[in-house]
Amino acid sequence: MAGKGKGKGAGDFGVKIVRGAREKGPKPRFREHYDSQVIPELKKKFSKLNVMELPRIEKIVVNTCQGEATQNVKALDAAAAELEIITGQKSVITRAKKSIASFKLREGMPIGASVTLRREMMYEFYDRLVSVALPRVRDFRGVSKNSFDGRGNYSLGIREQIIFPEIEADKVDKSRGLSVTIVTSAKTDEQARELLGLMKMPFRK
Repeated sequence: MAGKGKGKGAGDFGVKIVRGAREKGPKPRFREHYDSQVIPELKKKFSKLNVMELPRIEKIVVNTCQGEATQNVKALDAAAAELEIITGQKSVITRAKKSIASFKLREGMPIGASVTLRREMMYEFYDRLVSVALPRVRDFRGVSKNSFDGRGNYSLGIREQIIFPEIEADKVDKSRGLSVTIVTSAKTDEQARELLGLMKMPFRK
């Protein structure tokens, strides 16, 4: 998913983003949206579920994998720093789980960086993702409705980090891809798809 073009915010939500404190202050607007608008719609759609069983977003995992790190460990520094700027949270270095000789990859070698977002930080990142970043993708026509894993979790790939306005394009040394995994409490992909649709995920029509 690549792009430098600019676009308007998703739906009628606008694009103004206000970052709140982790646990204090007003609720992030997408948390408020879930409580006031999404829950009632989910109750109608899944009437057999009680309130505690209604699907919700539990966490969002954002990671980047840098193949060149096998030759130059310092290549991870910029990627990890950009990930922290994008998410507003400290990243964790990820390491290879097994050795692959053809890729000159050894078990335990650092190959990427990851951030796991929960609670307010999660909702604030989701807001920026769907309202600001994705609409900036060149020729954006929406994201796939089929990228669920069968267990109610959704993943999407981003080809260029510069779709996030926190990243200054003129200071980027190279394009770096990211993957975003939205982990939900949904029992099925149908429940998760309904949840994310109500949460303004811009699914392709």
